[in-house]
Amino acid sequence: MSDTPTPGPTPDALELAALMCSRVCHDLINPVGAIVNGLEVFDSSNKEDDKQFALDLIRKSANSTSARLQFCRIAYGAAGSAGSQIDLGEAQKMTRNHLEDGKTKISWNLPHVLMAKNRVKLLLNMFVIAQQAIPRGGELTVDPVGEGDAMGFRIRAAGTNAREPQNVAAQLNIENAGSVSAHAVQPYYTALLAQACGLKVSLVAETDAVVVTAA
Repeated sequence: MSDTPTPGPTPDALELAALMCSRVCHDLINPVGAIVNGLEVFDSSNKEDDKQFALDLIRKSANSTSARLQFCRIAYGAAGSAGSQIDLGEAQKMTRNHLEDGKTKISWNLPHVLMAKNRVKLLLNMFVIAQQAIPRGGELTVDPVGEGDAMGFRIRAAGTNAREPQNVAAQLNIENAGSVSAHAVQPYYTALLAQACGLKVSLVAETDAVVVTAA
């Protein structure tokens, strides 16, 4: 059976909003579930070691949930009124809090400037795609493409077994809108953001790396 997306009708605004909500819920299920599990362990055991383990799990999961919510608020949400700008320094902080861990390192080579909201949203969504390309961890390096208000981005995801996430290159093509599902909506949304910025997103696989570019 082919993995090529099957064409179909383009999702309308209501369906796109529903798909994006499903995506956000999917991102939050694991850390929220871990908090619930931690509370269950804390309530059901009288052992000090178990309670300490539960508190550590709750603390770690709560921090993860908070970081994801802050990231999603900018990447997928309105994040201010129309035409507003976002500080790339704040975008860097949120990206590191959400994606950087013991396995994944971020090298941020962008200037510390204010940038149009949609371009920052585009950047964060490109990071989501790039991070999925290195399932075993590695390094995400972001560089500017051009400068000023017309700046685009290039993110190189390098790591062991780096590979294109399933069908993402096809899903970045707006002409394949009919294949959009809750699983595939984020790349499609990324392509829509790029189009709104007058850019186009592409994904290219290299040896032990995947490069996501908006130019």
